[in-house]
Parts: sequence; structure tokens; C-alpha cells
Amino acid sequence: MEKYTGKSVLKGIAIGRIYWYQKQEYQVAQTKVQDTGAEKKRFAQAVETAQGQLSALYEEALVRAGEDHAMIFDIHKMMLEDDDYLDAVNHVLEEGFNAEYAVEMAQNQFAELFAAMDDEYMRARVADIKDISRRVIRILAGIPEDGILADEPVIVAADDLTPSETVKMDKNKILAFVTARGSSNSHTAILARSMNLPALVNTGLEAGESLNGKIGVVDGFHGEFLVEPEPELLDQMIHRKNQWVADLEALEQLKGKDNAASDGRRIDIFANIGKVEDAEAALEADAGGIGLFRSEFLYLGRDSFPTEEEQFSSYKAVLEKMGDKKVIIRTLDIGADKKVDYFCLEEEENPALGYRAIRICLDRPEIFITQLRAIFRASVYGRAAIMFPMIVSVNEIRRIKEIVGQVKKALSQEGYPIKEVELGIMIETPAAALISDRLAREVDFFSIGTNDLTQYTLAVDRQNQKLESTCDTHHPAILKLIQMTVENAHRAGIWAGICGELAADTDLTETFLSMGVDELSVSPSSVLKVRKAVRDL
Repeated sequence: MEKYTGKSVLKGIAIGRIYWYQKQEYQVAQTKVQDTGAEKKRFAQAVETAQGQLSALYEEALVRAGEDHAMIFDIHKMMLEDDDYLDAVNHVLEEGFNAEYAVEMAQNQFAELFAAMDDEYMRARVADIKDISRRVIRILAGIPEDGILADEPVIVAADDLTPSETVKMDKNKILAFVTARGSSNSHTAILARSMNLPALVNTGLEAGESLNGKIGVVDGFHGEFLVEPEPELLDQMIHRKNQWVADLEALEQLKGKDNAASDGRRIDIFANIGKVEDAEAALEADAGGIGLFRSEFLYLGRDSFPTEEEQFSSYKAVLEKMGDKKVIIRTLDIGADKKVDYFCLEEEENPALGYRAIRICLDRPEIFITQLRAIFRASVYGRAAIMFPMIVSVNEIRRIKEIVGQVKKALSQEGYPIKEVELGIMIETPAAALISDRLAREVDFFSIGTNDLTQYTLAVDRQNQKLESTCDTHHPAILKLIQMTVENAHRAGIWAGICGELAADTDLTETFLSMGVDELSVSPSSVLKVRKAVRDL
């Protein structure tokens, strides 16, 4: 037996024969041409053909994976239209070389540029630039696109896969993906998640075509790929897979059901998301709404602030996708472990206790106002609510409400339609919990962020692996602060939810119901699990 360990993209278990996906490699030759103009025309025609193929891929992905994932191919089309990319190709063409070679040189130049970047998201774009360049080269050379040549569903193994290759594959023929290289942030990984297939990346797989036809097991729970496992181990994995499938089927039966215990107590179960495309997962999981849209993800993986229009488009897309379900947008929580170079934040000895979240927003209101304008403009497209992180005083809330009032007034004067939205705060510090009776008079709701609340209450750095045994999320002090916060919220006539990791801890579900918690917001994959825990009470 051979065993490979990688990064799990989607938890699950797949068992079947392995199919090594062999790309049709084309060795690009460097040749001199007599007619540079004709070569430029040939390149332009290849780009036009590639744009047509990408439009077809967009339509195909739209059906298979939804609009958010189909946008990958719109991005590829834009990359093919990028002036810097086209100039790089034309520069080589003007030196008298053939189009295939010119495209490969531009590909290498941009791939090297992306690969050298510090940001993991941007490094993952190397696969995209190679994908579009190979597409143009294949068209120039007259090479057809690849596909899976298998008669039965298989585990697709490859050195790496591009988004185009992934979406062109017949999902009915795929049990799982395993790649030797790749990133969990790549668009290929995103597509694998959207296809709801177990997948492992970065396994270091080197076996190649010798894997063809062998029995493989993809264990997405432990990040393992087993090749030709012993009969006893294979039987164990078959048993685990059957149990996993049965558990999923049982949970699926809970879609459309109420989140109510047998004694009538009920609770809202919402989903946490970080990106626009995650809204689809929330709907698929039958979440009651979005309890936490981590808007800071719109600021990560880029080298400049997102514009008002960019943010507006993202918020609008999520609100439209969720329809009449509530979407709670948390204003940016940059700082601590979320570092962004263009914010130009100074190094701090204790960043978790430093300049972060609402403190940045109130100190640099131009950033805050841009985000608030985008949210209020998008509010007319659904049921938006806004919550503010890291609040520790009444004065902070009053200053926030002043800025919100200024933003709404300015938008109205500019002719933008806006809606009234709920304004809430996150209870993440002992200070906020202890004065939650006073804070409750200023806002429409509380959302308890148990990750930071645990960190600050126990004086334990949650990033420090040495302190895992000390980080007791069930500590009586944590539960007491949660109960106090909920009780103070209800006395003031507002609702209180929990959006930290503790919300998905089914060992505490009954405790939270007994406390009177109104809402739990969890990852989409945990929605039905928590619903089951509620209904089993």
C-alpha cells in the first residue's frame, strides 16, 4: 500500500479505481517568422476563439456550479484582455518570433510574477495564467481539449488541474480529485467544493500513469490518499464511507424542518460566510440566513483598498442570492492575525490587544464610510443588517451611529434609495459582556463572538498551539458571560446570537437553548448537524 498526505479541500470519503489525468502536452518551438503582421493576426484570432470557448465554459459552469463559480471564466476572459498580458505577447511577436512561443514567454513572465508574491491567494493565480495561456497555445497548434476517458466513475489523480479542466469533466464520472500540487485557495479547489466532491491537493503524488486502474481511497477527513490498501483496511474504509453517506442522507431529511426541540423551544440557525460564493453553500445547507458575512475577506488578497463599487457589487450579490433571508454584514475586522500591507499598520507586541477592527474604522473614517456607503446602497436588494466588531464602550456605539447617520444623509442627497437596517454589535470582550445592559439600549441585536471572548477571558492566545489544553471553551466564566449577555439583551427587548466556533459545538446546544440564545451562526456544513442536535433535545 502507498499512502499520501495532503490538504483536504472537502471532507468526505471516496473509494474507486484511479484515473491518472494526462494532459496533452505540447512542446512549444521557438521559430522566426517572416510576416510579423500575419503572426499577430493569428494570435488575435486565437484569443477570439479562446474567448468563445470561455463563454461556453461559463454557461456550462453556470449549470453545474452556480453563477459565483462560473465567474471564474469571466475572470479568465478579463485576463486574456489585460493590456499588460497582451503587450507582453506582442513584444515577443515584434521581435519576429512565432505566436506559440510569444504566448509561452508571456505565461512564464506572469507566472513568475505571481509565484513571487507573499500572498497565498495571489500565488494561486499562477494556475489561472497558465490555464489561459495553454488554451491559446492549443488553439494556435490545433490541439483539442482534454477529457476523462473512463467507462466508470473514477478518482481523478493529476499533477495539477486547471479550472477549465475541472469544469469540463463529467461530474457523473468523478468520485474525487487528488493532485500532487495545487492550493486550497485555487479556483480549482473552489470548483471541487461546489461540485461537492472529496478532494485533496498538494499530496506530492509522483506515481503518474502507473496508478491507472488501481484501487484508491480518498479520506477527506484525515487528508489521506491510500493506493491499493490491504483488504482489512479497505473493508474499514468502506464501512466508514457507508456510515458517512448514511449520516449525510439522514441530515438531508432535515432540510425544510424547524429548528425546534420536542418541548417547543426553537432557535434560528444561520451560516457564517467569508466570500460571495459561500452564499450558495448557505442556501444548499438550508440556513435561515447569514449570521456573519466576514467582510474583511473583500480586503484580503489584494494590494489596494476595495472601492465602493467593488464592495457594493459583493454585498448586492449576496443579498440577492439570499432573497428574503437576513444577511448580517460585519464591518471589516482587520488587524491581529489578519494583516494587510496596504493598511500600513505598525508592528505591535500584542496585536490581538491592539489597533484592529472598529478601532481602525473610527480612527480612519474614510475607510469606514466607503464600506458603509456600499452596504447601505446594497441594502435595497435584500434584508441587510450590520454589526460592528470589538466594541468595548457606549461611546464607540454613539460615534458609529453618528457616522451611519451622515452616510445615510449623504446617500439620500445623492439620490440613492436605501433601507433601514438593524444595527448590532459583537460581544467579544469581557468588558462588553459586563456592560451589555448599557450597550443593549443602543443597538438592535448582539452577536457573541466566542473565539475572541474565550481568548480575552482566559488570557490565552488562540493562535498558540502550546496553550490548546488551557483554552477551555466550556470554561464556566465563558458560559457565565454568554448568559449575562443574553439576559441583558432580552431585558432591553433585543435579540442575541452566537457566531463563534462554539455555536457549532453540539455539546452545548441544550445549554444555549436553556440560556435563551435566539440564534446560532455556524459554517454551512454544520447547519444541519446543529439542527439535528436541537431537534433531538
